Amino acid sequence: MRKTFFSAAVAMLCASAVLADTVVFRNVTVVPMNGAKTLANQTVVVRDGRIDTISKNAKLRVEGAKVVDGTGKYLIPGLAEMHGHVPPMNASGGQLEDTLFLYVASGITTVRGMLGHPGQLELREKARRSEIIAPNLYLAGPSFNGQSVNSVDEAVAKVRAQKKEGWDLLKVHPGLTLAEYDAMAKTAAEEKIRFGGHVPAEVGLLRAIEAGQETFDHIDGYAEYLEADKGPVDAKKLAELVALSKKAGVWIVPTSALWEVLYGTIPLDTLKSYAELKYVPQTAVDNWSKAFEQRLAQMPRDEAKNVIDNRTRILRALHEGGVRILMGTDAPQQFSVPGFSLHRELLRMRDAGMSPYDILKSGTTNVGEYFRTQDSFGTIEPGKRADLVLLNADPLKDIGNVSKIEGVMVRGQWLSRTELDAGLAKIAAKYKR
Repeated sequence: MRKTFFSAAVAMLCASAVLADTVVFRNVTVVPMNGAKTLANQTVVVRDGRIDTISKNAKLRVEGAKVVDGTGKYLIPGLAEMHGHVPPMNASGGQLEDTLFLYVASGITTVRGMLGHPGQLELREKARRSEIIAPNLYLAGPSFNGQSVNSVDEAVAKVRAQKKEGWDLLKVHPGLTLAEYDAMAKTAAEEKIRFGGHVPAEVGLLRAIEAGQETFDHIDGYAEYLEADKGPVDAKKLAELVALSKKAGVWIVPTSALWEVLYGTIPLDTLKSYAELKYVPQTAVDNWSKAFEQRLAQMPRDEAKNVIDNRTRILRALHEGGVRILMGTDAPQQFSVPGFSLHRELLRMRDAGMSPYDILKSGTTNVGEYFRTQDSFGTIEPGKRADLVLLNADPLKDIGNVSKIEGVMVRGQWLSRTELDAGLAKIAAKYKR
């Protein structure tokens, strides 16, 4: 018997999700994300985890298929959490299975895990084989930081070890010296493994861009370079930075909603009223509240407001300048519940001037492009991995409609609204208060 760390309830959900190898969506409006358009009254056939056909043949019959009625509904590619976290394998209280399910229940079918732990590479493969209910996982190894790397030689050895172990990328945290960072970057290029995350203070944004860092998560380095805490950023300096970023081909993962929490610009009472907190322990909410109050007491309010306002300006400028944006929230984090945090992030991207189509691109098409050498997904086209979300309203008219989920498909596994609600109810029941 295969060893599993998942509860019987989740195992039952997983079994029901994989009964049919073929699923047919009938009379659905497809949002293919290969252009700002919709295709009405479509029949979409999924076989063996891939999109097989898309047509207007309403009479098409597929023997043994599970049929999903898409009348009045919209089918979009699955969304991505490009700065997410997966709990350690030995996390207590079912945190691992809960986190993975919460991602999927919110329409997230791809997670780029940004802090590796032992055993997660096996977890990644279990997800790929659909042995568990989980997004597709692309995982960074244990981070490069001032505690884990203490010399140039250690930086080089750590890169080579993580490449050999099979991690998908390297995660950069603060604390690396310039020499250690440069050694990491040089060895990563030699080993052909990508790296991203934070910008260490001694390195600085310009050097990180020059060294080939691919993703700048939390817009890290940009606000610091532009002195965003001191007032409106210099427009000319920002424009030069946007042009440099575009030329270098970097990717930006904003995580704007979390930064509003960390800088205390959302009232604590508002944060504590979030409905999704029922899916986390009360002790976590209490700890988050305490940390919030401590930060608020130490952080000048004018500086905090400057940073948040300028982060929105920076994101707007990067987007308008053609720099590629990737959807991400840094969940699980303080008042950032996996999956639900993404739907709050979409509204911050809207506030930065991104259209519903461009916001969706950041979590679908752009993600498919980022991972193009590893799989084919991110649009609704034949041959693509069948990661799909069925919505009850048009997301191109209002990005808020992305939260109106009727069902989720990940690697061809279909989970209906009823099944999603059952899984969510079981998680909430553990923390009933």
